Amino acid sequence: MAAKVVTDQLRPDGQHDLFGVEQARAQLQRAYALAEAELCDGEWAIGDEFSMADCAAAPAVLYAQQVLPFSAAHERLTAYYRRLTDRPSFARVLQEVKPYWAMFPAPAR
Repeated sequence: MAAKVVTDQLRPDGQHDLFGVEQARAQLQRAYALAEAELCDGEWAIGDEFSMADCAAAPAVLYAQQVLPFSAAHERLTAYYRRLTDRPSFARVLQEVKPYWAMFPAPAR
């Protein structure tokens, strides 16, 4: 989903797939709604303890948020993302990637 939006940014002018990007954004919105509904009441993805589920989810959540920022309707997902970015190990990764982040072809907002 997010990959479609990102790779479209690499296409030459006049070769963009507006329809495909719109479909991908709609899929992201559906995924956000599902995540919002399924995130447990605990602090992390499946409970109160940080787990492999969070390790697996973190990159996807990071990139999805860059492609299509979470809205006010995604309170639980936004809070989860905030907890991830506040976690020292994840924050360290974000610091280490900082010199390369400008190369990420994020779509215009």
